[in-house]
Amino acid sequence: MRAPFATIIGLATLLFLPENAIAQGGIEPLKSTGFSIEGVFRGLLGIASLLAIGWALSGKRKSIKWALIFKGLLLQLILALLVLKVPAFAEAFKWISRAFVKVISFTDFGADFLFSSFTDGKTHYSLLNFAFRILPTIVFFSALTALLYYLNILQKFVYGFAWIMRRTLKLSGAESLAAAGNVFLGQTESPLLVRPYLAGMTRSELMCLMTGGMATIAGGVLASYIGFLGGDSPEQRILFAQHLLTASLMSAPAAVVAAKLLVPETEQFRTDMEIDKSKYGSNALEAISNGTTDGLKLAVNVGAMLLVFTAFIFFANYILGDGIGKLTGLNGVISEHTMYDKFTLEFIVGYACAPLAWLLGVPAADTVLVGQLLGEKTILNEFYAYVSLGKLKAGGSFATEKAIIMSTYILCGFANFASIGIQIGGIGALVPDRRGLLSKLGFKALIGGTLASLFTAVLVGMFI
Repeated sequence: MRAPFATIIGLATLLFLPENAIAQGGIEPLKSTGFSIEGVFRGLLGIASLLAIGWALSGKRKSIKWALIFKGLLLQLILALLVLKVPAFAEAFKWISRAFVKVISFTDFGADFLFSSFTDGKTHYSLLNFAFRILPTIVFFSALTALLYYLNILQKFVYGFAWIMRRTLKLSGAESLAAAGNVFLGQTESPLLVRPYLAGMTRSELMCLMTGGMATIAGGVLASYIGFLGGDSPEQRILFAQHLLTASLMSAPAAVVAAKLLVPETEQFRTDMEIDKSKYGSNALEAISNGTTDGLKLAVNVGAMLLVFTAFIFFANYILGDGIGKLTGLNGVISEHTMYDKFTLEFIVGYACAPLAWLLGVPAADTVLVGQLLGEKTILNEFYAYVSLGKLKAGGSFATEKAIIMSTYILCGFANFASIGIQIGGIGALVPDRRGLLSKLGFKALIGGTLASLFTAVLVGMFI
């Protein structure tokens, strides 16, 4: 157990290497002169706190394989160091981010064609909003993913990453593929990669599959996050693409760490690794068509959820602020002593989650805002929380750049209450006889997905 942990601490000393400031459009460049001792130890405190939470909530504490846990954290740290600190890898990943942003930009041409005026051929300002600029990226990227899956390109990337996971962490073939698949696919698509294994997967393997789904995000929604976090600035889009892609990559080993803490492996498992050969259609055009249909459903679902959740938030805040807060005089106390102007849900979840945000290494001035975002993500969904992050960032609410970047990683995952039902329904449709076990693991998978995103945010926070 000691060797991997010592290695992590040893590698942490590399964080004192100087870092070039990253130019960003619209806000000041990162003011980084190196890494402070306090920042590193705050990060180590965050990791220790998350490990303690996972251990406390574990079903079989004595069965936890600590060597696997620390290897998973080490793999995360290495990925972060390569992507964010090693010049060659950082430049390559930045190039990938630029390419990703360029591909996403093609959606604008389709949106302009669909929503432009017949009279002057222009897309009027009133249409340049969330529904007509952000949601179309989900449809396009879903179709592109389906095409890459049909052409057997995506599977090769999945298999390569899964091979690394299996060799380093000694996982089963099925959970290696599932963990790698979640980097590129969503929580309902990734189980299709391991469909032949589902019926015989152990309890711990199923937990790893579900946690991976909670800890990562689908490419389509990731593309939309880049759109509204980066705005119209190409530099900011590339910056947030780099961070979101890094988060998605690091979340794979993080999900394994969280899953194996909560539900350690105690059974025999299969080590062979083979991807399901079923295609996404009989030809390329059908694959694109199927992907477009799925993307449209997802985009409409996201739009509808945001509409309903936003309405309910305002409804709840009316009761809390204009009702309870006004009658009791609590609004005055809150507006005088906090950053909020009245008694709201944002105030409640912000201060409730602020201590955890501080433990993760978030600067003290921004712990309440980050706590608010974490609460919104868990109770509602990550899409609503990212919208809040975009508004807070645009409004200059954050005191530090570090809090914005860490929030990007904290929110990068599907870990919310609605996802429990989505996973039980989606995976349960593939293996109906295991629906009962999936239901029992649902809440633990939510906790595991949240822990995974927090592990990633803590490690990255040590770099900033």
